[in-house]
Amino acid sequence: MSKLSWILSLLWMGTVTAMAQSAMDGAWQLKQDNGMAVNNREMTVIFAEDYFMFGNHYNDGRFISAGGGMYEIEGDQVELTFDFFTEESSIVRVPLTFDLDLKKNSFALDGNVQGQRIRQQWERIPAESDALNGAWRFATRVDEDGTMGERRELGPRQTIKILNGGRFQWAAFNYETKQFMGTGGGSYTAEDGKYTENIEFFSRDDSRVGASLSFEFRREGDDWFHKGKSSKGDPMHEVWMILDRTN
Repeated sequence: MSKLSWILSLLWMGTVTAMAQSAMDGAWQLKQDNGMAVNNREMTVIFAEDYFMFGNHYNDGRFISAGGGMYEIEGDQVELTFDFFTEESSIVRVPLTFDLDLKKNSFALDGNVQGQRIRQQWERIPAESDALNGAWRFATRVDEDGTMGERRELGPRQTIKILNGGRFQWAAFNYETKQFMGTGGGSYTAEDGKYTENIEFFSRDDSRVGASLSFEFRREGDDWFHKGKSSKGDPMHEVWMILDRTN
């Protein structure tokens, strides 16, 4: 193969990978798990850019499990590298590869994790895009006088929120120590400067399930300004920044 052909083939592979990554963007619901229909619980996964996060809970809102991290598609396989995983912390930062059958509104995973066969069927949750679609990292808070605090540096201790397909999920963790601090998620809307979360699961307190929280929001470049009251009723004014692993 000539040098030019080799370069073109690499560019083509990169384009195909980027297209596949883009095709995964959105929110998906688990329909079959190892050949069994999923009825008594709800499990959703959100993909945005090169990040993913899932939450698993019973139909009454009781929390079961969650996980999230980086993903990369190569051909008909997807590699997942978890930043946190509540069921088995030993796989954090250990790349796992699954066979992937990706279609427009569904995808299937097939692989093995620690000797256990994993076969899953997922369906896309239809939703319109909005200004907050993406993966965000908590940056800082804004004081009552409008003073912005020092931005949190990128490191193993992170709080990340991912939004896409009308679904949101946040998680706090330390991938170096493999410590998990908490997660929550559900559906959301973001329009006309108003952001509303509808909580469907919350690992720290199942009693919060069913609550709706509304905030003022604005986006300035790669920053998302988020102002309102927390689930405890305390005033909050936060700044989130687009997840970038270089800063």
